[in-house]
Amino acid sequence: MDRRLFLKAGGLAMLGSLTGNSILSAASSSLQGSSLSKKQNSTESTEAAMAHFGVTPSDLRKVMAAALDKGGDYADLFFEHTFTNVTGLKDGAVNNNSSYIDFGMGVRVLSGDQTGYAYVENVTLNDMLNAAKTAAAIASSNKKTKVAKLVEQPIKKNYYPINSSWEEVSIKDKIPYLQKLNDKIFALDKRVSKVMASQSDTTSHILFCNSEGVMYYDYRPMVTLSASCIMEENGKVENSYSARSYRKGFDFLSDDLVDILAREAVDNTSILFQAIKPKGGEMAVVMGAGGSGILLHEAIGHAFEADFNRINTSIFSDQLNKKICNEHISVIDDGTIPFNRGSVNFDDEGIEGQKTYLVKDGVLTSYIHDRISAKHYGIESTGNGRRESFRSIPIPRMRATYMEPGNYSEQDIISTVKNGVYVDQFTNGQVQIGAGDFTFFVKSGYLIEDGKLTQPIKDINIIGNGPKALADITMVANNDKIDNGTWSCGKDGQSCPVTCGMPSALVSKLTVGGES
Repeated sequence: MDRRLFLKAGGLAMLGSLTGNSILSAASSSLQGSSLSKKQNSTESTEAAMAHFGVTPSDLRKVMAAALDKGGDYADLFFEHTFTNVTGLKDGAVNNNSSYIDFGMGVRVLSGDQTGYAYVENVTLNDMLNAAKTAAAIASSNKKTKVAKLVEQPIKKNYYPINSSWEEVSIKDKIPYLQKLNDKIFALDKRVSKVMASQSDTTSHILFCNSEGVMYYDYRPMVTLSASCIMEENGKVENSYSARSYRKGFDFLSDDLVDILAREAVDNTSILFQAIKPKGGEMAVVMGAGGSGILLHEAIGHAFEADFNRINTSIFSDQLNKKICNEHISVIDDGTIPFNRGSVNFDDEGIEGQKTYLVKDGVLTSYIHDRISAKHYGIESTGNGRRESFRSIPIPRMRATYMEPGNYSEQDIISTVKNGVYVDQFTNGQVQIGAGDFTFFVKSGYLIEDGKLTQPIKDINIIGNGPKALADITMVANNDKIDNGTWSCGKDGQSCPVTCGMPSALVSKLTVGGES
């Protein structure tokens, strides 16, 4: 299965029943006591993390030694303790709340190109050793790899520092923002008939170590605020939504953010009453700034992931260091954008977050690497080894993928199109890695007629081929933008938070799936 799914989660998580206090408040007290979140840049951070997980350096070395007992080349341990809260509003009141905790660790062994992996949902030494023995079964040689002395890797730059952690916040602190969001949306337009809103926050405590002696602790926050708006006019019903998601603490919630999301939700829904589904066919497409980064994600991002290229599955497998598009195009995958949903201080196999040029001046300069693919190509990892949780192995995954700005204004680009479409809101996409064919769903946009935006459009598919679409980008605007929505990327059964972005750009020819 090499069909990849990219989703912008516009739906709301409405689970559980409302409680006076989150069930996490009591569970998180131990974390507050260990001050893990306060010592992230301290040399004491891994010491505090080990105390929190109830393990010692001796335990870690014993487990890694057991993992390498059958002759593996490398082993690592990934500990995770994640707290999640979801609070929902429906029918004018906050009436749903759910909370859950995830806890466990995974043992990975690499032997050549093979991976052995096992996980446990506790951290007793006996169970960790059993997991290590299971993972070790992938290897079978007399080779003896020694476990190096564990040395903490300090976080040189924290890309998501927080002032107030979610462990310190009660549901009572969150309710007013959801209520204001509901009331603001209703106040903005009399056609609003229903509002659903959701606020979720996740805190992950990650302890990582490997047989090379690398050890780090990472405190990973994540927060989302979203609203869905349903409007009725003359018997016709339309709906849309707005959302923001960042690696931030409680200070993410503000009245200004509520105002922005309320206005977006209403505007995104209102325009749909005027929209039509246009005639389909092959035509010029102007990609609006921001969410159009889905084109990069689907057209080239997955196909640049090195696991596909090292086994010659990707259509770009033989294109490294070759020109693949206009020399004015540069594409980046970045794990270092402050507070970004896709940013990483360290990836999930101990490599520091970094900024990687995938395409520079039209030339494919790098694939997206984890440790395995980097070793295959004889280079350093790009820090893209990511996993959904301790239950999964790390694989090459995107972080924040975007295009650098060009020299045109958006209006300059639109004015060159006689007949085409302008698209600016998207919900999901898929790509066939081998062939490079992709499709994504457009929620809204406009017809372009004689160089001007005219009739609003909705509910169309954009279909194309990755290399061809990239080669057909002929103009790039100077209005680069990251879409900080709730994008999540699916691959091999794993989901990871990501973001995307790009300036407005003209693709000279794509297939638009509309009315026949």
